[in-house]
Amino acid sequence: MADRSLRGIRLGAQSLQSEDGVVFHDRAQHTYNCSTCGRDTVLTFAADAEVPEAWECRTCGAEALLRIGDGTATVDHSADKAARTHWDMLLERRTIPELEELLEERLAFVRARRGAGGEKLSA
Repeated sequence: MADRSLRGIRLGAQSLQSEDGVVFHDRAQHTYNCSTCGRDTVLTFAADAEVPEAWECRTCGAEALLRIGDGTATVDHSADKAARTHWDMLLERRTIPELEELLEERLAFVRARRGAGGEKLSA
């Protein structure tokens, strides 16, 4: 039984690579302060990476700002677009009077169908 057993190391327990000749990239830690919950988040970036001024808070999901010295970075949101809703896109294609006319047509169709089937729904 012993001659048939597999011998070796545990899978994933130890790496067979060595760190000889490996040059690690310089790193820098930056702190982000959440304006909503007040928690700090410390993130590590490459030393030459462009660090974003805002990051999503890991705790509450709000915007956390990069701490610079005693203050925090200011983020300009003036270029941000407001999300277009379905109503906004509908108003680009139709006017309010056209929408009212379409609504009346559909209501008449539904009422006629409901009357033909003999079913009545209480309002």
